[in-house]
Amino acid sequence: MIRLRRRDRNALIAVVLTGVSLTASGCVVVHGEREVVPTTTPAEAAQAVQEFTAAYNKADKAYDSSLDADYTTGPLGVIDAARLKAGKITDPGGNPNHQPLALSDVQVTIPKKAGWPRWFVADSQANRGGTSRWVMVFTRNDVAEPWQAAFLTLVAPGKLPALKRDAQGYAEEVPAVSPELAVSTDKLGGAYADYLRTGQGAFADGTYTSALRATRDKATRPGLATQYLDEALNDSDYRPVALRTADGGALVFFSGHNYTKQTAAAGTAVPTPNASVKALTTGEIKQSLTMEFVSNAVAVDPMKGIGDGKVSLLSRVEGLTGAKGE
Repeated sequence: MIRLRRRDRNALIAVVLTGVSLTASGCVVVHGEREVVPTTTPAEAAQAVQEFTAAYNKADKAYDSSLDADYTTGPLGVIDAARLKAGKITDPGGNPNHQPLALSDVQVTIPKKAGWPRWFVADSQANRGGTSRWVMVFTRNDVAEPWQAAFLTLVAPGKLPALKRDAQGYAEEVPAVSPELAVSTDKLGGAYADYLRTGQGAFADGTYTSALRATRDKATRPGLATQYLDEALNDSDYRPVALRTADGGALVFFSGHNYTKQTAAAGTAVPTPNASVKALTTGEIKQSLTMEFVSNAVAVDPMKGIGDGKVSLLSRVEGLTGAKGE
């Protein structure tokens, strides 16, 4: 199957910043220890989102992934790179339906942490996607690198939980190993993959859990078998990140690798894929088509012993990154 690329590709204009004045974004070393400091400044965060939006629009107009490669990474990067690659194949002259992306009412949440990588969250209204809020995570591994958009989720208005903040308005990062949560942050992607396979686990019913499993169950029909494989993505630019909620839980961003294989019975054929799928397909589609997706999601992960103890998925966005015919 297609290998995931570390830095591949995919929003802003007016910025409303949550939080007060911030200090320097560099990592400060005091007596040999790393000091916990804000991950960025309001001005730097605003500039990062503006630069991403400008690069995204150039890449989308030309269907050229090289134009925003420096401003995307992780799940969003690989999803956008594949989208642009398919677009370039189907429309070599560029995107005939290009509409510049514009974000408004952008609210930035900046956590405090020590060391690298650094990250922050931008929550905005976009000129596409209806009323859903675009909630993105920006990250970088070194002060010399540009900020890159790593996660993009679409969340219904009012669904984001209240976050824990200090007296200055900064958020708190939740560590990867977080045993106080219903599911530890570093285990959430794997637990979700297991849930999609078995239906078992600490996940509340909803669009991206019980309803998604029900939709998958209906995909297999006479003459066509459909199989699914889901895996967590936890390494490097795909690592989950989380913010502490006001009630002690966590708002977790995580990603996954998903495969869908359609196999036609003898004498029948796999449904004809659309142009974008064809553009990303290697091999000849005879009796089967395996499609590879990358997804990014955001979930509310409660503290153990709080409420029903179920993780609630607020959003899950996936994109086709490759396909293989056999």
